Amino acid sequence: MDLGQIMNLMRSGILQVLILVAPVLGAALIIGLVVAIFQATTSIQEQTLTFLPKMLTILAVLALLGGWMFAMLRDYTIALFGQIPALAR
Repeated sequence: MDLGQIMNLMRSGILQVLILVAPVLGAALIIGLVVAIFQATTSIQEQTLTFLPKMLTILAVLALLGGWMFAMLRDYTIALFGQIPALAR
């Protein structure tokens, strides 16, 4: 196993993680921004107000995209295990 193969494995793993977490983090970011704008316009400065909408949004995104995320992670894992014999040489 040479350095190029290791770098390729690390790059593909990091890319896979970024693809899987992007929808969840994007939704949480958008909801956080909306709640922050709401708090700024109404002068409500309650810190716990942002927690529940973010949590519900993250759970909704996971419920909607969980199957796709699992399938993508499963395919990546199968491909990774398929590369083990080639990496052992």
